[in-house]
Amino acid sequence: MDGLRRPSGLLAAVLGLVVLVGCSTGDAGSGLAASRAAGPSSPTTSPSPAPAPVAGLPRPDHVLVVVLENKDQDEVMADAPFLASLARSGASLTDMHAETHPSQPNYLALFSGDTHGVTDDSCPHTFSAPSLGGALLNAGLTFTAWSEDLPEAGFAGCGHDGYARKHAPWADFTDVPGHLHQPLTAMPTDFTRLPTVSFLIPNLCHDMHDCSIAQGDAWLRDHLAGYAAWAREHNSLLLVTFDEAEEHGDPQNRIATFAVGQMVAPGPDPEPADHYALLRTLEDAYGLPRLGHSADAAPLTRLWRTD
Repeated sequence: MDGLRRPSGLLAAVLGLVVLVGCSTGDAGSGLAASRAAGPSSPTTSPSPAPAPVAGLPRPDHVLVVVLENKDQDEVMADAPFLASLARSGASLTDMHAETHPSQPNYLALFSGDTHGVTDDSCPHTFSAPSLGGALLNAGLTFTAWSEDLPEAGFAGCGHDGYARKHAPWADFTDVPGHLHQPLTAMPTDFTRLPTVSFLIPNLCHDMHDCSIAQGDAWLRDHLAGYAAWAREHNSLLLVTFDEAEEHGDPQNRIATFAVGQMVAPGPDPEPADHYALLRTLEDAYGLPRLGHSADAAPLTRLWRTD
């Protein structure tokens, strides 16, 4: 969208850090969401005390995480030339797995370290458990999420046009102020104004849920190429990931995940990973409490340059 393009008119903005992908059964879940309102859920685990930033992990000035939907790792690598270019210029996590099916529990895992008993795509939910966004704010850092087709900042509905709340977990957590969930058009074109960590969620077409890999890949190229190039020169990071593989596809639930940035060592990264490991890596980079199951995950250590 024009709101992501740099004023110079160069490449369209690439922002990121990991993109989640999911919900092959999400449409049925969306129908349930309209007919039932789930009550508040209690956290199953408490955060561990905040450690100091971990030696050997980079501390990017800005991290942009992008989450995409419901595609097997192999088909993404074969049919998405822009994402394949990110793998070549950055790093590709070749042993990355989602936690479950359908979509929503995987988003919750990435953002809070727990699925909170959610096993479907129902909406709405409200959680008093701590989240990554709240932890960043409590540490004096900054957080914002941008969703394509979100009608207004802080919108609490379950859907609007191609926006789906089940793909926006920050809308469910009481420790994230509503105004920090903003329409994609509000994303700054000056990348130095980005928060410490941000998420970008495309709509149901451009995240590849309802449309083809090729359509989603073209949209990502137009919106992320600029940020990807900028991040390589400005101590920043783009993470693109998926929420899940096709539900009846890869039985190991392997998902494509790419990292691009000045601190990234290019090439395949075979270390085992999941959404909890991604969360743990961000927590350790910024000295944040380890939320839920991220406390049991190992941070990613082979992604980073040593020179």
